[in-house]
Amino acid sequence: MTHPPNADPHRGPAPEGPHAPMTVPAQRGVRSVAAGRLRAAVTTEPGRLQVIGAVLALVVVAFGAVTALEVSLLFLAGAEEPKDVHEQYEEDVKEASRLLVRAASGTEVSSPSGQEITALGELLPEYTGLVERARANNRQGLPLGGAYLRYANQKMTDELLPAAERLYAAETGRLATDSADARRWPFLALGVGVVALAALVWMQRRTYRRTNRVFNHGLLAATAAATVVLLWLAVGHTVARAELRDAMVHGQESLDVLNKARINSLKARANENLTLVARGAVLTPDGSHDQYETDYSAGMKALGAQLESAEKLAGDDSPGSAPVARAISGVSEWQARHRTARTTDDQGDYEGALEQVIGPEDSTGESFARVDEALEQALAHEQGEFTAAAGSGRGALGGLPVGAAVLAVLGAVAAVAGVNRRLSEYR
Repeated sequence: MTHPPNADPHRGPAPEGPHAPMTVPAQRGVRSVAAGRLRAAVTTEPGRLQVIGAVLALVVVAFGAVTALEVSLLFLAGAEEPKDVHEQYEEDVKEASRLLVRAASGTEVSSPSGQEITALGELLPEYTGLVERARANNRQGLPLGGAYLRYANQKMTDELLPAAERLYAAETGRLATDSADARRWPFLALGVGVVALAALVWMQRRTYRRTNRVFNHGLLAATAAATVVLLWLAVGHTVARAELRDAMVHGQESLDVLNKARINSLKARANENLTLVARGAVLTPDGSHDQYETDYSAGMKALGAQLESAEKLAGDDSPGSAPVARAISGVSEWQARHRTARTTDDQGDYEGALEQVIGPEDSTGESFARVDEALEQALAHEQGEFTAAAGSGRGALGGLPVGAAVLAVLGAVAAVAGVNRRLSEYR
């Protein structure tokens, strides 16, 4: 018997006809099988519906997740100084120490702000030590007291105040950066939201054209959820941007000007006191004028300019403009009394000039206290305005991260339910 080549002579002939086994190429792997099944699936309406449902659910969930993420990412002179002057000095030192501790708790040590806070914490005890040495020498009638006081003032003006100004500038810069970030439009979330909404509308239109059914309840609910989140995000962010911008323009700018005005008033007051303490021992580089008197005049000029700016920024806001107006009036009074005190000192009446500078009544110290109190009130008002505006901006987005996530999940479930309803028609 003749057999075909390579045939097994002990086997019978291969079956023929419809019951013959299908030959599968050996090269066909798992990946190609999966790809084939996917191609087969998408060529049928149920298969396409399954794929579309999965994509819709993914897009809606992605929209909610991105929205939630973006929104979530979404501050001495004289041998025996007056008792009230010394008490105010001690109170100010305690307040400075307390504020340094508070600032340190909210700042990273390695940051520029943290480094300035550390420097201030080290310099403040040095300054107070020099002041105490000056007081001890003054009480004994030793001229060395004036030298210690001048050295303390030098440390204050050359090291402490510049460090405080750098700290203020660093924190102001950080605030501006954070504010700009908070006011940036969430384009990614809005874009994903528009895509999700467009996909849902397209799917409903597709369903209507193939079935003549106007509504699919699941898809309609998913569309409503996506619309609510999209509108919530757009409107909420618009309101938040407006409130945050108002906080920066009408709050932070005023705070910046008023803080600089207060720093200049403190410098001017220190230089005024030291004019009497030094008694002409420290002159300008050209030797023509008293250095402290020159610095006082420069500080008062800057103070006046900053108060004018603060008055313009306050505008018609009576609670904000009233303390600024009192500060301007106090500065005018201060300058007039300072001129009187300088005339008295130039005439050789040192004790009389001292009384006119640090005395309890009708002195430049009294005028300075009025200016400082008015500036403190103006700062408190502007800080309150800034905090309120920033709070309103934050409130406009309140609940959006959680709400977006919840609505996204509900929308995804509704989209899948709507697609499954169509799938059931093929079973």
